[in-house]
Formats: sequence, C-alpha cells, structure tokens
Amino acid sequence: MRFFKKEGLGVVVSLIVLIILGVYFLLPSEKDLSLTKQSLNETQYLFPEPNDFTKIIDLNITESAFLEPAAPAFLVKGRILGSLGESSGRKEIQEYIVQGGDTLTSIAQKFGISLETLLWANNLKSTSIIKPGQKLIILPVSGILHIVREGETLSEIAQLYQAEIEEIVEFNELQDEGKIYVGDLLVIPGGKKPKQIKNYVQVPLSQSYFICPIPAPCRITQGLHWYNAVDFSNGKCGEPVFAAAGGEVQRIGYTRLGGYYVRIRHSNGVITYYGHLGKILVRSGQRVYQGQIIGTVGYSGLTAPRGPAGCHLHFDVRFAENPFAKYPVGTELGKVK
Repeated sequence: MRFFKKEGLGVVVSLIVLIILGVYFLLPSEKDLSLTKQSLNETQYLFPEPNDFTKIIDLNITESAFLEPAAPAFLVKGRILGSLGESSGRKEIQEYIVQGGDTLTSIAQKFGISLETLLWANNLKSTSIIKPGQKLIILPVSGILHIVREGETLSEIAQLYQAEIEEIVEFNELQDEGKIYVGDLLVIPGGKKPKQIKNYVQVPLSQSYFICPIPAPCRITQGLHWYNAVDFSNGKCGEPVFAAAGGEVQRIGYTRLGGYYVRIRHSNGVITYYGHLGKILVRSGQRVYQGQIIGTVGYSGLTAPRGPAGCHLHFDVRFAENPFAKYPVGTELGKVK
C-alpha cells in the first residue's frame, strides 16, 4: 500500500516538473521579445506607405503647405468625410459631400465648428440652399480661412482677425520662424471675420494664357470645386503633367489630402497648383517654361476612387479665374477648337 502511495506521489511530482519545464521552453526569451518589438517598430506606420506612383525627385516637404484654390476665401485641402469635432485635434481642412437631409446647421454640429465658420469658409449665407452632392469645406476648428496675399505679414493677419500670432504659427505648423508665402492657406483659430475685407484682385487672363496641363484629349472629369479648381484625367497613371504657363516653382511638397504637389507662381502674380501627382520632376525655385513637364499624373493623397482607378490631376488657379471652369464635365479640350 505504501508502495502505491509513494508511486502515486512520484507521478504527481513528475507531472509538475514536466509542466514547469514546458512553460519555461514555450515562453519567448528576452532576445525573441526584443526581435519581435524591433520588427513591430519597423513595420508600424501612422499612414500607408507611398504607392508606386508617389516617387519624387528633389522633394522638399513643407509641413505648412496646403492644397488650395483661389480668390475670395480660398480653400482647398479637402479631407475625408466623417464626424470629427474640435476635440479630435485634427488640423487639416476636410471636404464634405452634402447628403440628403443635411442642413448647414447639422453639418456644423457634426464637425464641431460654428455655423459662421462653415458659412465663411464656403462663401455662403445663412439663407443659402445646399443640395446633395455639393462639396463643402470643413475647417478643423472654428475660425477663419485666409489666403496670403502679396506684402502681408503674420502680425497684420493676426490683427485683422483678432487672433494670436503664436496660435497661427503653431496651428499651421509654420517653419522658419513663421515664414509665409503668397498663396499659402492659413487656418486662423478663433479668428473673427472683420467688418471689411479687401477684395482679392482677379488678374485678367487672355484666352490663350494657359495650356491644358495634361496631354490630349485632356478630359475634364470634375468641374469647378474648391472654388477655383478642376480635375483632369485621361484615365491613365503616369502621363506627363505640363506647366500651364511659364513661371517659377514656388513650392513642392506633400499633403495627406492633395498628395504630392507643385505650385508655380507666374509673372503676373497668378499661382497654379498641380495636385495628386505620381512624381515631382522639378525643384523649388526652378524656372519653368510653358509646356515643360513638371511631374506625372498619379493618385497620391486622397482620391476617389482610391488607387490607380483614381489617377487624375487637381488643377487649381489662385488670384485669377480658372479658364477651364467654363467647360462641362466630359469635355475633351484636345478636341475643342
């Protein structure tokens, strides 16, 4: 009897030892954990990695640059649709497509901004009627959207909208001690609309001042939006993008909405913006001639649809009318006589 008790006790002890050894060998070593952690660190990205069409040459990313349009209260730098309030801490301007049943008040509430902010950013009045499918600009916070004009300084802009310079610099992540450029789009947090605003001077352009920025047939795929932009696409990625007119490359960079972009300032003060590029083939400060290839058509940034099917060029004109806005969607300018 004692034999069986001892035997049984020995079996139990053996099982316990086996369990302890099994756990020991199954647990990862410190080295394994270190390698796993390193692997995760190397593969974690806040945003997706650039696709094959988002390669650039001499790219100087400017954090404070925005995809933008022209005149009045310029705006462009759309963003994804969704209900994001000020508490989300977002800093980008968003694009929202009006849905059935939406009202200006409900949209402002959805994004956590004041009704006045929504109206000012979109040049609307409280009595304006919005329709499903219409695109609206949504600022990240209540405030003002401002396009920098020739000769303006940060202190003047802050004074105009009763805002703090430090807040403008911090919110827009301005570099080089708050340096700004003509055509920059600034969000003025908490800014108040002044009683009088100087009108933006619209530079008159001759019919032939701009050429179509992509090869024939140069099809318009979206009409005037963001106030002064149109979209072009021939349904192909990688096609060349041309400078619509000669000038100096003012800026190149990347925004999560507009993707890789080139901004050209022309001799008459007009600025053109080329967004969603696949490649950038010029550098900041470079002089370019009309028709020079400055990049390729791509789908960088936020496009609809996403991926290669969304390849197109976002062409924006600031401080002048967009001469291509008069043509209906589907027009092939390579065939227009």
